[in-house]
Amino acid sequence: MADPPEVTIVLLGDAEVGKSMLLSYEPPLYRIKAAVTDISNHDSRLSQPHANDGKSLPLLRDLDQPFVYDVRLFNRPYRFEFSDTASPRNYTLLQPDVVLLCYDISNPSSLKSVKERWSKEVHMYYETDRPTLLLGLKRDLRTEKMISPLDAYCVAQELRCDRYLECSALTGELVREVFEDISRTAAMSTTERGGQSDGGCGVM
Repeated sequence: MADPPEVTIVLLGDAEVGKSMLLSYEPPLYRIKAAVTDISNHDSRLSQPHANDGKSLPLLRDLDQPFVYDVRLFNRPYRFEFSDTASPRNYTLLQPDVVLLCYDISNPSSLKSVKERWSKEVHMYYETDRPTLLLGLKRDLRTEKMISPLDAYCVAQELRCDRYLECSALTGELVREVFEDISRTAAMSTTERGGQSDGGCGVM
């Protein structure tokens, strides 16, 4: 049996925006090279927020990167390898198939940093022919005075991102949907068509 297609996914963004917490969200589902789960199944463990079941999020160790997730989608297995800016192998040396630009919804400076630093590094270090998603984290901390979904979507359009997503790993809100979107994009990146949008920026 052939090995599943491997897709490299890199999360870029300032420290403390919530990248590690997102990847910690449901460890039993994403054991390294272990569990194979159909993420299209609405009974999936992705739909069980930690905040509701009283379980604490595990501590991910940067030395263990990339975090390798086995996922089943479109009736076939895939292997997704996630790394972020704390990867033991410098993130600038990776050649990702999918890039996630991450910011903290409660911290406007982190979105500014995406515009002024991280999006430029994508073009500086990585091939241009790959999907890029803008991901807002810590959705549970949003107030009226903080970054609105519309404002963030406008930034995603300005940066020519393929999709805009947001969630809260703390409460579990929209986490399953975010992982489904990321996974579909990653799976499509292995096809001849690729994972980029046909035009414009989509919304989760």
